[in-house]
Amino acid sequence: MKLFHLAAVLLTFFICTQKERAIPITVKPNSFDEKLSNAALSIIDPTIAYDPAYFSIKYPNGDVPKDKGVCTDVIIRAYRKLGIDLQKEVHKEMLSNFKLYPNIKKWGMHKTDTNIDHRRVPNLEVFFGRKGERLVVTENPNDYKTGELVTWMINGKYPHIGIVTNKKSPDGKRLMIVHNVGRGQVLEDCLFEWKIIGHFKYGK
Repeated sequence: MKLFHLAAVLLTFFICTQKERAIPITVKPNSFDEKLSNAALSIIDPTIAYDPAYFSIKYPNGDVPKDKGVCTDVIIRAYRKLGIDLQKEVHKEMLSNFKLYPNIKKWGMHKTDTNIDHRRVPNLEVFFGRKGERLVVTENPNDYKTGELVTWMINGKYPHIGIVTNKKSPDGKRLMIVHNVGRGQVLEDCLFEWKIIGHFKYGK
């Protein structure tokens, strides 16, 4: 009985010490959030030229030339790695709810356009808010998790979007972003570089 009691005590001690040593895991391995982060990291390419020109592309699964792109193309390309075609999903949504999107007021468009609708940040904000989850906007870096989407307004007039990854900033205080703001598709510590106007989660 003494040996049994001693074994029980040692087991309890082992479990407690392991709990103290455990490092909290915020993202489960192989979760959708982790996969989206990895997809974003896999398309990093600083040589991609920032080109906001209008391109005629196929539908569905259309893409602009591989050596070109803007911030929304980062999002589109990352999701496509996971089998989600935002060109198609945004188009289907806008066919049914066109007036909920800013096309008429902002661009004077009165019908959908599969070449450009999904490549506009304001449209993606409406789409992610309706089809995904709109999250709180704060100044707390801990509120921004791997696999989430953030939108900003640069200089009060340029909408921008990026993907929160699982890579921490050099000081360890923030998660870094994959985006394209003119320096190619890159990973940068820029979460609070501009005014955050949207925070979303979209995916399985």
